[in-house]
Amino acid sequence: MRGRVCRRAVVPASLRLFRGFHLMSGSPAEAPLISLSGIGKSYPIANSAAGRIRTLYSLLRRQPFTERYDALTDISFDVRRGESLGLIGVNGAGKSTLLKIIAGVVKPTSGDLQLRGRISALLELGAGFHPEYTGRQNVFLATALMGLSEQETRGRLDDILAFADIGEHVDQPIKHYSSGMIVRLGFAVATTVSPDILITDEVLAVGDESFQRKCIAWMENYLSNGGTLLLCAHSMFHVQKLCQKAAWIHDGRLHAYGDSNRVTREYLAWHDARNAPKAQDHALAIKSGHYAVLSVTLNERPGTEGITLPEGAALRIAGRLFSPDGRPPTALVGFVRKDGMPIYGVSSEMDGHVLSRVSDNEFSFELELSELTLLPGAYTIKAHALDPEGYRLFDEIVCDLIVTGESRELGACRLPHRWNTL
Repeated sequence: MRGRVCRRAVVPASLRLFRGFHLMSGSPAEAPLISLSGIGKSYPIANSAAGRIRTLYSLLRRQPFTERYDALTDISFDVRRGESLGLIGVNGAGKSTLLKIIAGVVKPTSGDLQLRGRISALLELGAGFHPEYTGRQNVFLATALMGLSEQETRGRLDDILAFADIGEHVDQPIKHYSSGMIVRLGFAVATTVSPDILITDEVLAVGDESFQRKCIAWMENYLSNGGTLLLCAHSMFHVQKLCQKAAWIHDGRLHAYGDSNRVTREYLAWHDARNAPKAQDHALAIKSGHYAVLSVTLNERPGTEGITLPEGAALRIAGRLFSPDGRPPTALVGFVRKDGMPIYGVSSEMDGHVLSRVSDNEFSFELELSELTLLPGAYTIKAHALDPEGYRLFDEIVCDLIVTGESRELGACRLPHRWNTL
């Protein structure tokens, strides 16, 4: 089934990057502004003359491509008035393709798309600018494409130029602009009207810090006034700050959808786990006659199974270490992020604690944390076996730790604090 898009007006694809337009304005107010059902997008793979002929034949016959790349597969979700949704995922996951389908730049191969209300898409800031025109002339050109009259543009010109803040360069041809200046002018022009739906693709990843703050402030004001935002970003901070919900696109499919804090945490945990170093084989240390970790438990459960705890819960880490010479070894316990970034570590030698002897070559330890101050997220607990002096590390066992809860704080742990009124 070919993709079906329900629209009221047809706008050339080259103009849709700027232009806001009305879609199904007569639809019920309670209906979603954006409704996607089974959206898919495929591109033909034609690496030879024969492949290009087959592709052309498929297009003429309106048949599926014999050899194709599926950029999107079965994407379904709704965005209602006043909601803000963040699209996240690695490069190449299909986020930009999905935004272009919603903006009307690209037609879906399959599925059904319904759009309602006035849409403004900031997919490529500066698209539609004429390189030989000055910045001021391009403002009038771009606003005309958005449906504003010359008189309306003149009434808003001071605000546009103040937002862009490019000074005297506004009267120079934009072919001499830096990429950051073009982005400033493009965003300033595109936000002169307040659409029902604002679609942005990595807008906050370009420009300097002051421009990013200005963009965020504008978006927050837009949302506070009832606007609907669809934001594509690699910054999980921006998604958590600006978006109520998040959609994680992975390999062209909707991997997770829901509360932005929960989905971004799952995405960061997956991202960290993908970059995490591989664990060592502790059995090799035993065979080599070195100090080794025999076992680890987390709250009396096998450490190899991992553990999930609510934020602030108590945690007991216990284990047994092997000593080849019968001397009490040193136990070291560390907490790290999934990508290997250390958070905290402490050893029995640091605290002057001697491990309990279980047998001639086995010793036990237990480390108790009465309250975990880690923020919600995915972590790794590493239990190490060191020599009695605590100088050399010989072996480790790696355990997974998931901390659950709701928090917008940054970092990995919570520090006791309070805000004072001066």
